[in-house]
Amino acid sequence: MDTRHTPHIGEHMKQVRHVRRLSQMELSLRVGVSQRHLSFIETGRAQPSREMLLALLDALELPLSQRNELLMKAGYAPYFPATALDSADMQPVREALLQLLAAHDPNPAMVLDRQWNLVLVNRGMLALWRTLSGSDALVQAYESGTELNVLDLMLDPDGLQQLLVNRDELLEELHQRVWREVPHEPALQPRLEAFEARGAPAKRRSPHVTTTMAPPSPVLAARFRVPGVEHELAFFSMFTTFGTPHDITAASLKVEHLFPADEATRAYVRQWL
Repeated sequence: MDTRHTPHIGEHMKQVRHVRRLSQMELSLRVGVSQRHLSFIETGRAQPSREMLLALLDALELPLSQRNELLMKAGYAPYFPATALDSADMQPVREALLQLLAAHDPNPAMVLDRQWNLVLVNRGMLALWRTLSGSDALVQAYESGTELNVLDLMLDPDGLQQLLVNRDELLEELHQRVWREVPHEPALQPRLEAFEARGAPAKRRSPHVTTTMAPPSPVLAARFRVPGVEHELAFFSMFTTFGTPHDITAASLKVEHLFPADEATRAYVRQWL
């Protein structure tokens, strides 16, 4: 007889709450239930209704895909759909993304999913790839439908990182970002391990350790030294996401907008018009 313990939904909820560093009191206040009732749910003495579970998952701000997983663990049907981006129902979403990309030209921009896979790019990004790589290889791979991942591209020691003037600084920032995202997107774990396997630059530090250092610049810019270009090309980025997504696909998407960090880069990018 198999006597292994199978965690009930309350235990899963408690684990998530601990990861979020929320007390029972804080979570109960967010949802509007008594702390006693929440304690009963976490210990398995009470089974939450589907509506209560959805409210708890919303208060815990879990990704929609993880909310579906926990709903199924509790014996309920998934609530959030995952609609293909090219479907008719997603046409307004796709048009909004394309509008953002086109409006940002000639500055580079790209649409990424939660795992940093490339979904869409604009002409500025294609031009940047050609400039950095000196070839059409990346452009052709994208246009042929080959799956491309930004983290993989940046981790490739023979790829774009060779051109980064501030490689360690930028890759460490990406490393920290992935480390923060893994609890919400477990599929990123192999890429986090790839960052850890890179070897530790002298200034690398644990995410838990603070050190005294000079104040940072307002934004971190990726600085590239490109053969044939007299000056460095420097870009900083901003992200755009959907404010109230109710679909897993829409919730997974973010637009990364790259902006020239200096006048020389700005002038260079204008020639891509």
